[in-house]
Formats: sequence, structure tokens, C-alpha cells
Amino acid sequence: MTATGVRIALCQITSTADPAHNLSIMERWVRRAADSGARVVLFPEATMAHFGISLAEVAQPLDGPWARAVAQLAAEHNVLIVAGMFTPAGARVRNTVLLTGLGYHLGYNKIHLYDAFGYRESATVAPGTDCVTVTVDGLVLGVTTCYDVRFPALFQRLADKGASAILLPTSWGAGEGKAQQWDLLVRARALDSGSWVLGCDQADPGSTGVPVNPNAPTGIGRSLVVDPFGRVQGRLDTEPGLLVAEVDAATPIRARAATGVLANSAALDREQYRHLGS
Repeated sequence: MTATGVRIALCQITSTADPAHNLSIMERWVRRAADSGARVVLFPEATMAHFGISLAEVAQPLDGPWARAVAQLAAEHNVLIVAGMFTPAGARVRNTVLLTGLGYHLGYNKIHLYDAFGYRESATVAPGTDCVTVTVDGLVLGVTTCYDVRFPALFQRLADKGASAILLPTSWGAGEGKAQQWDLLVRARALDSGSWVLGCDQADPGSTGVPVNPNAPTGIGRSLVVDPFGRVQGRLDTEPGLLVAEVDAATPIRARAATGVLANSAALDREQYRHLGS
């Protein structure tokens, strides 16, 4: 961690249906992020392949060729790469966030599935059960995914586990009011967990011309970084872009002392999350 914090780069891209092609996209963006001094390079949910296709056909285990290629890319640039992929889970898959590099190679499986707004993620995706944190240069990072942002207790649980910043890779569904909800929810989760929240969405495929299933959640862009006081410190528009932020551990300490949210939350409020990791 530098004197000001850990530099995290959000890579707002549009994934295609082809995992190999998406790896080539990642290579360009990781290079840009590393050149900016980033230690953590955050990609959206479904970076491996966008929604609206047969996820079982692209799913691979964490020791499979796609994740190994991402691990090699992380090693080449000495960064932690965080990117959405799909891993096998019997008849379904898991919506997994791969974390690889800087001594890590593991996954967070999305806990809250997007059974909302006419979409039923649970039909093809099995839910995860465990909270995940990693530490980069002394800064503890929690991991969530997309629809998780609607569940404050998970973010508070990650803060309880020591997270100063929470990574939020996303493939947000478009629709009336959804952009406003995205902005509001990210800022709210930062406030009620006293944490940095870094929401990295898929770019709007309409801005890139990538063909997608219009009924699937394939991103609206608008990635943003919010500090623990709920203030937006950086934001992208709808097209592909790179957003780099310095994230520290001191601001969460100040925010949590000022708001008292974590200290004043009754244990019962988060009891359902006590089983999620030790």
C-alpha cells in the first residue's frame, strides 16, 4: 500500500460470447491498468462470457485453461486480477468471481441470484455460500457480485471481517430506473458498511456494437467508485473505459466512527450471515 492507499483499476468492457476473445480484451486492459500503477485490476461480472448464452457450455473450473490464462496474465503484470467467470456446479453453473495473482488463486461464488425484473438466474446458476476476502499490500478487500448489492447485511458482514473496500463486479440489467437504482445502491452499501465500494459494470453493449440477448442483463456501464461516506470519487459513462482509484484503510475508520452504523447494528440484524465463513 502506498502512502495514500492501494491503486485499483476498474476496466469497464463489453464481453462477447467467446471466452478466448475476451481473454484478448483483458490483455489490453490489464496492460493499461498496470501502466497506471494499479495493483488490483477489476473486471465486470461475466467477463469470461456475457449472459444470454448457454453458460454450461463455457463454464470451466478454477484450474481450467481460462482461469490459468488469467493467472498467467496477472503474474506477468504483478497484479491481482478480479474477473467474473462461470464454474461447473452439476446441472447448473456457479457465477464465480476469479481472484488471481499476488499469491492468490480462488473464487467467490455469487450468493444472491438475480431472480428479479423478469429474469431467473437460479434456473441455470447455483448460489454460493461463503464470504471471501483477500489482502493486498495490507488492505483487506471483500468481494460481492451484482445483485448482491441489494443486500446490506452481506456488505456489513464483509466489513466485520475486516474489509476496508468491497469489490463489486457487475453485469447490470437495463430498464426503466435501473441506472438510478445502481447509483443509489452502490452509494448506500458504502454508507451502511463504512467501506469503499468499487462497482465495475459491463459497458453498454449498444456503445460497442456487440450483439447480445436483449432479455439478458448485459450491462449499462456507469462504473463508479464510492468512498465510505457515500461520496462518488470517480465515475464512467456507458462506453468502455478505465477508472483508477486510490483506496485506503484510513477513510473507512473515520467513516465508521462518524456514522456508528457498524457499532450500533444489532447482532440479530446480520445473524443470517454469521455462517458465511469464519
